Amino acid sequence: MKVLKFGGTSVGSAENINKVISILQQQSKSSKIVVVVSAVGSITDKLIEAAELACEKDSDYINKYNNIWSIHNKVIEGLFINPENDKEIQQQHDLLHEIISDKLYELRSLLDGIYLINELSPKTKDKLLSYGEYCSSTIISHTLRSRHIDAQLKNSQELIVTDSNFNNAQVNFTITNKNIQDYFKNSEPSITILPGFVSKSGSNEITTLGRGGSDYTAAIIAAAIDANELQIWTDVSGMFTTNPKLVKQASPITELSYQEAVELSHFGAKVLYPPTVMPVLRKKIPIVIKNTMEPEAIGTTITLDKKPNGISPVKGISNIDGIALLTLQGNGMVGIPGFSKRLFETLAQEKINIILITQASSEHSICFGISQNDASKAKNAIDEAFEFEITLQKLDPIVVETDLSIIAVVGDKMKSHQGISGKMFSTLGKNNVNIRAIAQGASERNISAVIHKNDVKKALNSLHEQFFELRTKQINLFITGVGNVGERLIEQIKQQKSYLKENFKINLRVTGLSNSRTMVVDDDGINLKDWKSTLANGEKASLKGFFDNAKKLNLRNSVFVDITANSDVANIYPQYLKESISVVACNKIACSDNFDYYSELKSLSRKYNASFLFETNVGAGLPVIDTLNHLITSGDKVNNIKAVLSGSLNFIFNNFNANSTFHDIVKQAQTEGYTEPDPRIDLSGVDVARKILILARESGYKMELSDIKSKNFLTENAIKANSVEDFFSTLVDDESHYQSLYKSANAKNCQLKFVAEFKDGKAQVGLEEIPEGHPFYNLEGKDNIVMFFTERYPEQPMIIKGAGAGADVTASGLFADIIRIANN
Repeated sequence: MKVLKFGGTSVGSAENINKVISILQQQSKSSKIVVVVSAVGSITDKLIEAAELACEKDSDYINKYNNIWSIHNKVIEGLFINPENDKEIQQQHDLLHEIISDKLYELRSLLDGIYLINELSPKTKDKLLSYGEYCSSTIISHTLRSRHIDAQLKNSQELIVTDSNFNNAQVNFTITNKNIQDYFKNSEPSITILPGFVSKSGSNEITTLGRGGSDYTAAIIAAAIDANELQIWTDVSGMFTTNPKLVKQASPITELSYQEAVELSHFGAKVLYPPTVMPVLRKKIPIVIKNTMEPEAIGTTITLDKKPNGISPVKGISNIDGIALLTLQGNGMVGIPGFSKRLFETLAQEKINIILITQASSEHSICFGISQNDASKAKNAIDEAFEFEITLQKLDPIVVETDLSIIAVVGDKMKSHQGISGKMFSTLGKNNVNIRAIAQGASERNISAVIHKNDVKKALNSLHEQFFELRTKQINLFITGVGNVGERLIEQIKQQKSYLKENFKINLRVTGLSNSRTMVVDDDGINLKDWKSTLANGEKASLKGFFDNAKKLNLRNSVFVDITANSDVANIYPQYLKESISVVACNKIACSDNFDYYSELKSLSRKYNASFLFETNVGAGLPVIDTLNHLITSGDKVNNIKAVLSGSLNFIFNNFNANSTFHDIVKQAQTEGYTEPDPRIDLSGVDVARKILILARESGYKMELSDIKSKNFLTENAIKANSVEDFFSTLVDDESHYQSLYKSANAKNCQLKFVAEFKDGKAQVGLEEIPEGHPFYNLEGKDNIVMFFTERYPEQPMIIKGAGAGADVTASGLFADIIRIANN
């Protein structure tokens, strides 16, 4: 014999009840089945709402009652479509309608009584709540009979006997088991329907079994009749690896042990309640959790022993919200027996359940987690109980922290696998999830941590990724500045997304996009096929709004990508880093600003475990900074850096000669995108000065931009030009000056290159005549070149050479920094 329990969602509508009936028909072909049903979905809550309104003398309870009546009537009419076409069905319909009407009239009288006496006692509440299960079980049993299915309704109150602890009655198993066994010994129908949750006391008063009562009813009956299996039918396909509402990658767990199921259900997996397991655990009866909406799905099987999956001992990650953490501490506790006993007795007297306990080995403090709803009551009771010790300053007043949650990693065999707790806490730490308390039993079946409620989603996703997703790491990108380079970066991400996921287990998601006009942020990721239209229809852009959205989402592995040249954007980096959001910057302003700000960003990066990468600040996509960092990290010391760091200036001087004008070449460079819209930024040498400054700082030297000597080759007229148009006019007027520069170099068989150099703690930038044979001489197009002279490379430098400008290579440099973070 099997016992099947169907929850409120499963019997929440005529459509769902028809699915239940199909399941019952299929299963009753092979054996007799006992079916326990909850109240129609949401009815229990509506009964409580109506009673509370009545108790408060609020006549709106009548509207709530009418809604309850309407829901049941709608279910009945949905199950008996056109009953007048069949006389027998019409009789069942009319009889059912009469029974439910009579029962709901009783309910109305009870609510009227609550309204009159202005009181809702626990005893009355149990009687009130019993109507839900009675109505649903009656509706289903009559529907089965109307369809000529061999079914019988039995009232659970005639079988399950309890004490008089209303709202959470304790079962008298001696009497209850005998009642159940005697009844089913002589039961003939293939299907027996029983209401869940309800029972009666020894004095024949209606009681209820408390939270998860319908599951408990089913477990009690299954244990009493030694059922082959207990099936819990709900609206999800079993117990999941974690909360699927918060973690989209969560998947059903096919097999669990009883102990694992108890741990997961205790810590928030609401598919199953811990008391449910106990009666069947003693009898070693398997529990199967199935989905009424998808009966073909495998679901979760819970047994005494489960087969090892060979992948990970962690079976699930769960959480409890609404937690308060209370800490009792003081020097007067050390070495004095009895403090714990007094503390826990005080809480027990107040009927406060302790969810988590941890105590320092020094005995200086005891920390415990309880429901936040009980926090105030607990504090008052404890402060009163220990008033004498607190007055003598042997103890501190109890400290209460609220707005917390507990997350728990659960698995039977975690004890025999090294590093589970290490992986758990390092994963949380990398994502800046602060842990307030830790609890771990000697069995290591459960490792629990208390965190802030705002970090739960990030914590669950991070841990699930670590333990269940074959090490696939999701990176959430917030990109600001989607112009030419930004567009190329998005295209590269779109192109490589599948390749990275398949070959490197990196899942790149663009979660936020912003330009100077609009911005858009999407928790599910932005579809890159039509990102331009999505961004165009976004909300008004705001640096603060973009940051606030990223902070609010609080996603794991978040990266802010700055592809602007905006100082306001550069100034917001600290806010991202403090939220453990990594920063990838194409923008050179932050790293070439005052040294203190540069140092602060580096410090915040280390403190909050958030990467701060800016490879594209120097050499676009060339691995200049990365190579330099490897040299320094390995113990090498930089003595001299000599470089051509401006692709735009290199393009200009490679194309400028006696047969062209300086004006035309600069104009060409501007048109082809090699210079900024204002070419003065490039030609003034400030951009190159910023780059050599960054390299000097990365080499370990403290230096400011003002320390860099600049030898300007522009004329005074060009420097003083008030606009870009005026600047170009000066180039025409002063052509002879620029021709003289070219002729001087040409006469010596030299090439003009704008060179940056750092040596002996000093730096300079300026136009130089490079002789034939020098590594810079044949530098073509927009290429950059950097030479590192170090203690290991004193004479023959390490040389990095390649394209140092252009949207594609700059985007690839940004992409490389993002991948570095993903691999961190």
